[in-house]
Amino acid sequence: MAQKMTDEEWRAFVSQGTRTAKLSTVRADGSPHVAPVWFLLDGDEVVFNTGKETVKGRNLARDGRVALCVDDDRPPFDFVVLQGRARISEDLDQVRLWATRIAARYMGDDRAEAFGARNGVPGELVVRVGIEKVLAQKAVAD
Repeated sequence: MAQKMTDEEWRAFVSQGTRTAKLSTVRADGSPHVAPVWFLLDGDEVVFNTGKETVKGRNLARDGRVALCVDDDRPPFDFVVLQGRARISEDLDQVRLWATRIAARYMGDDRAEAFGARNGVPGELVVRVGIEKVLAQKAVAD
């Protein structure tokens, strides 16, 4: 039987290893758009980068409502869904800082600076999602 994760459990779960989040944004016609993103948890916010002219970037500029799902697809199956509103920034110092930090998680410390330099450029955004709602379940198949 599924069990609700505690605050400490879901934060550890989403921060473990290189799990990606599936980001859902709202298209102009109201339909959903879903894409994987690399991210970090920063207090009560999720932080990720994207291009200003990507579908995600355009959707976020128009409508900041988002949901992110992070899951473990191995039995007994766990998942966390985070909902909130995104704030976007083009501040290059922040874009590069977060691109480097995020790259360290997913690519390792030895490659973080190179990815930060590649992704911390004009046209890229840093996105901060204030977490407003959490649905976190563990051992769904037990």
